[in-house]
Amino acid sequence: MAKGLKAIRTARGWSQDRLIHEMRRFAEQRLLDIASAASLKTYVSEWENGRRVITDRYAAILRPLLGATDIELRGEDETPEPQADGYADLLSRIDAAGSLSRSMVPAFLAQTELLRTMDRQMGATGLIDQMNGHLAAMEEALTFAVLPGARLPIATALAGASTLAAWQALDAGAVDRAWRRYELAKKAAQDAESPLYLAHAMGEQAYVLADAGRPQLAIELVRDAQRTHPERQSPRLRAWLAAAEAELCAAVGGPEMESAARAALERATALLPDDGEVRDADMLSIFLNAGHLSRWRGNVLAKLGDASAMDELYASLRSADETFVRANSGIYCDLTQAHLARGELEEARTHLQKARLSANRTGSVRYRRRVELLTGRL
Repeated sequence: MAKGLKAIRTARGWSQDRLIHEMRRFAEQRLLDIASAASLKTYVSEWENGRRVITDRYAAILRPLLGATDIELRGEDETPEPQADGYADLLSRIDAAGSLSRSMVPAFLAQTELLRTMDRQMGATGLIDQMNGHLAAMEEALTFAVLPGARLPIATALAGASTLAAWQALDAGAVDRAWRRYELAKKAAQDAESPLYLAHAMGEQAYVLADAGRPQLAIELVRDAQRTHPERQSPRLRAWLAAAEAELCAAVGGPEMESAARAALERATALLPDDGEVRDADMLSIFLNAGHLSRWRGNVLAKLGDASAMDELYASLRSADETFVRANSGIYCDLTQAHLARGELEEARTHLQKARLSANRTGSVRYRRRVELLTGRL
């Protein structure tokens, strides 16, 4: 995604007036003193044209409103100033990292879990500052952790948090940030000696390629993820990767890809453990049980134009966990697509409206784009 306030605002589908309205509402809710609407109109225009620098005061409002980082808003890279006594500072950081590995890793994991819960219920937009600070703290700890006993637990925690941050960035339309977060996750997984987290990061990164218009490369990447130490991957992770391959193949279309998508769906169904659990104890980044897989199957079948998609999707809608707000946007989009394939325009419009409302609620640029594509077909 191009850096700059205008590009970020446009991807969100907001006019300048809408941005100003949201800024003032944000400030009023938090008792912040900001400029009048008339002055903000001038500020926004000058920010977008490069005639005025976004100050820290307003950046602190724009970041959670738009789910963007300072670099994306202002294009500025902040490089820390060198310390006068480099050795003393280095040793201080190394000593701090050594103590962090045991005392802070549980806190890192708990913070990731909290951010994951908030993300799926409310969307990622308002979590930008918390997530950036969370990753920065773990990267700092890992950079100065020396011995494997100290590095491994931090790297594992960072791998899980980075994939969450990457998916949030992709959802917000920040594709460059998403790609870099996945690269960070892959490096952390390698430091953690964890094929599970490495394969998962590769599988999710494939969606960046698919969204960018490289679906064949995305399929190759998710298939490569399945070949990454498969003997060390959990059954639930292998099922997740197979389902991801099915979705990516279905999006390409054509007889060969349709056959590959159906075969991958069958593998996912066979691999998924029948243990009543939603997540693996060793792979908390993945949520997948029979209900989630049924929703995924409906998504794939809808893309393939299969009439049986309707039953899968309505069953998923009835049993959907209401806390997965963003995922439910996907169900409504899939139902819209399934009804469109049958020429049922009124039903398609009803579900599309629900998808739009859900996407707006979570601030999902990714689902908003899908809603706009479907709108163009009505």
